Amino acid sequence: MDIDELAALVRTIPDFPKPGILFRDITTLLANAQGFSALVSRLAAIARPLNADIVVGIEARGFVLGAALAHALGLGFVPIRKPGKLPGRTVGIDYVLEYGTDRLELHEGQIGQGTRVLLVDDLIATGGTALAAAQLLREQGATLFLALFAIDLPDLGGRAALEADGVATAALLKFPGN
Repeated sequence: MDIDELAALVRTIPDFPKPGILFRDITTLLANAQGFSALVSRLAAIARPLNADIVVGIEARGFVLGAALAHALGLGFVPIRKPGKLPGRTVGIDYVLEYGTDRLELHEGQIGQGTRVLLVDDLIATGGTALAAAQLLREQGATLFLALFAIDLPDLGGRAALEADGVATAALLKFPGN
């Protein structure tokens, strides 16, 4: 399945979650067996040469892609979650969003010093959540090799923000607009 066919499987929902936003819904691609398989294969082809130690996925759709990618690469998977979702002791980071703040957490000690990490999420928009995840991983002593996304919304500047912060970034699909 080529890139255009994969992009065609992503549903665009206008005015969600608020007026003026074009929400790029990857669940329609994930529901298509051929599309999901092709997406994971293409992401794995990007990630495989990096020889990462572990895949880290950002809640929630990053869990779906990250776990599938970890399986394809023969690696383990670690979730980065919203606060209060992990049962053990956690470490976390607070970060600023467009209209408030949020927090990300992972289990304490799950990412060790020098662990080579591949960070995965479904979509990069403004980059705030991915930047926070990258900082959290760095604070644990990880080496972040790549932030990998299925979709980039380049007009929102997230990829540029990550790269300005020293995080190598790649995305398979690109959609214009917000």
